[in-house]
Amino acid sequence: MAAVAHGADHGHDHHEESFVSKYIFSQDHKMIGKQFLMTAVFMGLVAMLLSILFRIQLAWPGESSDFLSMFLGEKWAPNGILNNEMYLGLVTIHGTLMVFFLLTGGLSGTFSNLLIPLQIGARDMASGFLNMLSYWLFFLSSLIMFASLFIETGPAMAGWTIYPPLSALPQAVSGSGLGMTMWLTSMTIFIASSLIGSLNYIVTVLNLRTTGMKMTRMPLTIWAFLVTAILGVLSFPVLLSAALLLLMDRTMGTSFYLSDIIVGGEMLENVGGSPVLYQHLFWFLGHPEVYIVLLPALGLSSEIISTNSRKPIFGYRAMIGSILAIGFLSFIVWGHHMFVTGMNPFLGSVFVFTTLLIAIPSAVKVFNYLTTLWKGSITYTPAMLFAVGLVSTFITGGVTGIILADSALDIAVHDTYFVVAHFHIVMGMSAVFGMFAGVYHWFPKMYGKMMNNRLGYVHFWITIVGAYGVFFPMHFVGLAGAPRRYYDYSVYEGFSGDAYEMILDLNVIITVFAIIAALGQIVFLFNLFVSIFRGQAAPQNPWRSNTLEWTTPVEHVHGNWPGELPTVHRWPYDYSKPGMEEDFIPQTTPLMAGEEEH
Repeated sequence: MAAVAHGADHGHDHHEESFVSKYIFSQDHKMIGKQFLMTAVFMGLVAMLLSILFRIQLAWPGESSDFLSMFLGEKWAPNGILNNEMYLGLVTIHGTLMVFFLLTGGLSGTFSNLLIPLQIGARDMASGFLNMLSYWLFFLSSLIMFASLFIETGPAMAGWTIYPPLSALPQAVSGSGLGMTMWLTSMTIFIASSLIGSLNYIVTVLNLRTTGMKMTRMPLTIWAFLVTAILGVLSFPVLLSAALLLLMDRTMGTSFYLSDIIVGGEMLENVGGSPVLYQHLFWFLGHPEVYIVLLPALGLSSEIISTNSRKPIFGYRAMIGSILAIGFLSFIVWGHHMFVTGMNPFLGSVFVFTTLLIAIPSAVKVFNYLTTLWKGSITYTPAMLFAVGLVSTFITGGVTGIILADSALDIAVHDTYFVVAHFHIVMGMSAVFGMFAGVYHWFPKMYGKMMNNRLGYVHFWITIVGAYGVFFPMHFVGLAGAPRRYYDYSVYEGFSGDAYEMILDLNVIITVFAIIAALGQIVFLFNLFVSIFRGQAAPQNPWRSNTLEWTTPVEHVHGNWPGELPTVHRWPYDYSKPGMEEDFIPQTTPLMAGEEEH
């Protein structure tokens, strides 16, 4: 049974707040959401810059670049040529920042905070203090990871998955020393932040829903945030345990992941460990993490597609079922990352089956999106374009996922650029598109201003053309056999003649599109910050939407609603209902005589 969130009189409790308590150490979920957004955007920009730096090396190997010298200096780019160890460092931190800091912080951190209390009719999160603590741990974690780029020995250089033994031996490469320790410290703090935040989200959704807000009346965004939070609570501790065992191998002489290792001609004493154990622990988090990133993006897109199609979302209960099924199945597919580890073929076939099975609820979501769009009265706002772009990338990436799910096919392309292309499209592009859609759609609620639509359209078309230009050719680089994380293919005998020239030509194309896509984000940043300070004032309900957040005042009120909390009478997708004057009916509108609830 839904509980009434806090006392109704809490909305009148307006005490004067200082600048520090209002903007820095705020306990207001709306401000904390904006803090997560700004931190995530900064980390995303850093990650994007790092990708441009290492892509310059891949496109023009051995050629001097003033751009590399400017950012990396003589130590890491002597004579303008990227150092091979720093190449690994850039790849490692790029992946880490994108997966954990931009996509997790920018989606769950930003929109769970902003929307959960507003869409369920609560005054705030269950615990404002823990919510604030979650952000500041996230910020501290970001700071440590960012700072690792500037230490003398360089950042972590073992790939974003930090596989041992490279990550377990401080003497392996320069980044395996202090840089690796900072990576582990940062991720430990990040996991603490995620756990605190996720528990807060779960408690808020289950306990603080307003009168009438049954579970079956919640927007799909809230269902997505709830399941995402549950995934985080169950999976992130496994990564923490993996990191702690790795830290013990590095500093205490244990051998959880190490055995029979020779470094620099010296035989180490470690025996009995297995790096495959680390892979099991990492990917038990790693695959749910894909959906921790994707589910919020899919939830946001559900709301945006329904609103801008002026149609009820097709198959509401099927969409809830697909979110729950994806959440459950994400825990039993991690082995498809490990088909080449010598896994028992029978066990491999089990992971093939479960991985193919997860395509079913994913396809349900896609078909429901397409059916919602079908014959809708569509308004192509920038948010809607990015939401439809997400459907496109989710389909494109999902098709190659079927190939990688089959163990026999996966072995041929495992650890090549084919895999890089797949997960960047299905997870990177889809999640980033969902995040952009969310920013454009809920910007009026965050800042009380409207973003510029024309700049939004320019941003969308540059981004989608640039992103497909980057990741689509990578499939062919992978099919040509090019492994990921190679610094220079010309030094290997297998890559010579026509094959090498093809890989080099494709890498030039990819890098040019990467630079174009990166420049396109300047349009977004300009639009974002100019709109914050000089944008047109937003009306209360600019998109004529049904959900509760659009019933709150444009000016932020501590407690969200100045008077009584709203009472919910219907589901959130009553659009274009026959016999109604308006093409939208807010959830607070009572059912009319003879009207049946959906």
